[in-house]
Amino acid sequence: MNIEIIGTGRFIPPRRVSNDELASQLDTSDEWIRSHTGIGSRHIAGEEAVCSDLALEAAKEALKMAEPEKTIEEAALSLDLIVIATATSDYYGCPSTACLVQDKLGAKNAGAFDLSAGCTGFVYALETAAGLLSVNSERKRALVIGAEILSKFIDWDDRASCVLFGDGAGAVVIEKREKASDGQKRGLLQSSLSADGSGAEHIIFKGGGSKEPFKSGETLEKAVYIQINGQAVYNFAVKAITGTVKKLLSLEGITIDQVDWIIPHQANARIVQAAAKRLGLKEDRFFMNIESIANTSAASIPIALDELNRSGRLKTGDIILTVGFGGGLTFGGNIIKW
Repeated sequence: MNIEIIGTGRFIPPRRVSNDELASQLDTSDEWIRSHTGIGSRHIAGEEAVCSDLALEAAKEALKMAEPEKTIEEAALSLDLIVIATATSDYYGCPSTACLVQDKLGAKNAGAFDLSAGCTGFVYALETAAGLLSVNSERKRALVIGAEILSKFIDWDDRASCVLFGDGAGAVVIEKREKASDGQKRGLLQSSLSADGSGAEHIIFKGGGSKEPFKSGETLEKAVYIQINGQAVYNFAVKAITGTVKKLLSLEGITIDQVDWIIPHQANARIVQAAAKRLGLKEDRFFMNIESIANTSAASIPIALDELNRSGRLKTGDIILTVGFGGGLTFGGNIIKW
């Protein structure tokens, strides 16, 4: 049995915010942002947009690719499961963003839930959905989405953090299939899921949870924004990438030379550069789009995967290694045979 990706999709809000635009409002510059992050611009959703809106558009593109002969409504009825990885859901606690997307798509036959694993969310969600397909003979197809609208959770006066993030969503449709006619196993081959909760406060949304609940009549000095310990995250991320790559290669019994594409979480180009150096790899082994997209958290890996797929550079039989790291702290990756 194979769990194969049969469709990919992405949605990037049309509004592009360049480094120069940020520099006109903050004490920063295009040169500083590029040299420290590798980011040149980011895309920001409209004021009225919510996370489920972005997720819906990416889902539609993935469904179109999966079943081009059908309408979106018809294709949605074939879904047995919808899993959305996000840290910026439409509502706090419930309903899940996945349930809202399920309704907007008309996917009446699908179960739906959100998954919270920070920027590693898509890696976790892909493995979770694949596992749920595998253990039930009646489940055949799932929609897995990474979606974030981080612009609503950023302190735009904090130049250290606001320059990092952008909004977007990426999606894949996965399907349970028999082995290929040539006997080759395709699709999701391996996953590695890890966490280090001792670093939980290095990437955190403080306030509003059961630890720091909002109180009646209380006036907040500031809204709840994402807070990041940049140096700690950098050190963690470099180790997470190198360790995850080595672990996945060992699990699958292959060498790095057999991997055609490495798709990392697009957090900071300097992190990828440092990890590549430790692994003894050239930077061009990593597919990067951070210059134009910035850090879209759980959406970054599926956005990059769809971009790579639609570029025509992915070929049947290619080996893809994804690797993510983020809030929790979480880290992990997947090996996928295209």
